[in-house]
Amino acid sequence: MKTKLSGVLPVVQVPYLGDFSIDFPTLRREVDWLFGHGVDGLVVGMVSEVQRMTEAERDRLHAELVVMSAGRGPVVASVGGESLVQALRHARAAERAGVDAMMAIPPALTRCSPEQVFAYYAGLVEGTGLPLVVQDASGYLGNAIPIPTQARLFHEFGERVMFKPEAPPIGENLRALHDATGGRAKVFEGTGGLALVESHAVGVAGTMPGGDVPWAIVALWQALETGDAKRVAAIHEPLCALVNLMTSLDAFLAVEKLLLVTQGVFTNPQVRGPVGFELDAAVTAEALRQFRRLQEACGKLETAGASLAENGGAPRAVR
Repeated sequence: MKTKLSGVLPVVQVPYLGDFSIDFPTLRREVDWLFGHGVDGLVVGMVSEVQRMTEAERDRLHAELVVMSAGRGPVVASVGGESLVQALRHARAAERAGVDAMMAIPPALTRCSPEQVFAYYAGLVEGTGLPLVVQDASGYLGNAIPIPTQARLFHEFGERVMFKPEAPPIGENLRALHDATGGRAKVFEGTGGLALVESHAVGVAGTMPGGDVPWAIVALWQALETGDAKRVAAIHEPLCALVNLMTSLDAFLAVEKLLLVTQGVFTNPQVRGPVGFELDAAVTAEALRQFRRLQEACGKLETAGASLAENGGAPRAVR
């Protein structure tokens, strides 16, 4: 692989203008802000709302992120689809745009056999020159990928195949994958930092959280890498309290965009609809309370921009 993926690789949120077209100037501000807080690269994923984008939008998002990153870190494209034909189309467009790797969920609408799942991922690896992150997103949507199928992909294609396991129970599945690949497969934590402490003990290569609190995830990763148990505990507790409010994909979107507006990165919290979760006053207040606790734990009490709550109360879910 031309690029080694490791460390903190946040999934970018996508900002919108009033007409729900992508706000690329704000996206550039987000990219600069993320790298300014020490992240190691960028990922496009479900929290980037790729399932709600046109093909042209997804292609442009990947291409723009390559340009905006300007060599500061790798860009991982989201290429999953409901068919191998569709996924390969996304992957080849992303490869032409210059991304460093691809990540794919399996088909979410079809309960595929293990053999079909293997063929889907093998087709992506064989049909492109990109390394692949196999994303089991069944904690949010779709179907779990059997551990033997994941191990078979690694044994067949080696280091070109990496993993982001999100199927519960996280710890048990991570250890099973570790054992099935002889501890050689590169694995990334994908629960927003919730399982990062446990996952780090098993030996993950990094984490792919949301992009709302990069300073906290970077600080936690560094504390884990240096064995600073006291700092790990201080950061992890409020981080878990915050992430526990995000009980679905749309909840992740709503809370993370709230916090990006709070920090002055986004100008609005718009999410493309229809949505399955809307922030109310109680969840908003609790999210901001845990956010302040996390800032305190990280020694970062300053906030760039006024919070939504300070600008007229709980935000309205925008559809």
